[in-house]
Amino acid sequence: MKPARRCVEVNLEELDRVLDGARQTPLSEADYDKLKGALHALAAMLVPPRTTEKTRAVLEESGGSETKAGSPADTNAPPPPGHGRHGAEAFGGARKVDIAHQKLAHGDRCPECGKGNVYGQKEPKVLVRIVGQAPLTATVYSLERLRCGACGQVFTAQEPEGVGPEKYDETAAAMIAQLKYGSGTPFYRLEQLEGQLGIPLPAATQWEIVEEAAELIKPARDELIRQAAQGEVVHNDDTSMRVLRLAREASDERRGVFTSGIVSTGQGWKIALYFTGRRHAGENIADILKQRATTSSPPIHMCDALSRNVPKLPAGVEILLANCLAHGRR
Repeated sequence: MKPARRCVEVNLEELDRVLDGARQTPLSEADYDKLKGALHALAAMLVPPRTTEKTRAVLEESGGSETKAGSPADTNAPPPPGHGRHGAEAFGGARKVDIAHQKLAHGDRCPECGKGNVYGQKEPKVLVRIVGQAPLTATVYSLERLRCGACGQVFTAQEPEGVGPEKYDETAAAMIAQLKYGSGTPFYRLEQLEGQLGIPLPAATQWEIVEEAAELIKPARDELIRQAAQGEVVHNDDTSMRVLRLAREASDERRGVFTSGIVSTGQGWKIALYFTGRRHAGENIADILKQRATTSSPPIHMCDALSRNVPKLPAGVEILLANCLAHGRR
């Protein structure tokens, strides 16, 4: 049922007189009622009247089966649109720069009104600016040298603080290893990219940098292997791998080269190991399980039924072999 509309006669000249008089003296009761009634009538014309009936109920009563997209009855309604951009808090690895106000400090007098003081806000205005740069950048330091004209002694400027003795520091080794083994960027491709950006970085040099850094983290690798041996479920498989030059023993008759992927899982953790060489996955997982604690129960070994995936274990080491059902069906 529609609400009854109230009819109000509006005399613009009279309203003008009321407003002009309000500048000099307070409004009388009669003038107040006239002005209030005119404002309410104007508001009623601008704002549509509200009803207590649900739009969904009205549409259903009209016999239509279609509903508006986004209504509660539309289960396939698209999500509300968003701008699809990342907020500043998503850039956790970005360099943070705090910029103080150039003219004002906390507690200074307000330059606008001259009455109050300004205070620092909890949330600053944040700007995100992204620039391009090479994966590895280089800095060339030119140290001034001075030579005595009498004795010939040469005096060289001291290098800035923090400049180490090594040409490639540990961050360069970590970035090369991450690009190669974490992101799959070949050494030659990285060499080409760095060369185009004016920073020569031969592939052979990259290998030497990573090999030297790997020596330092071998204890961490050995500990990961030891912990992987304690897993509850272990998976393994092989894939062929091409190695240009692989050192072999004279009695070795094998010619294949493989990369064995071994994944060990436990309560709340997962360890992935990769071994590249002449050994099969079964041989590599056998070496790992030799480090398993004797008090632990046999792990579940998950693999396909290929014979070289099954380890030949020494006496006292047991596993529960579980072959892949998908391979069995095929």
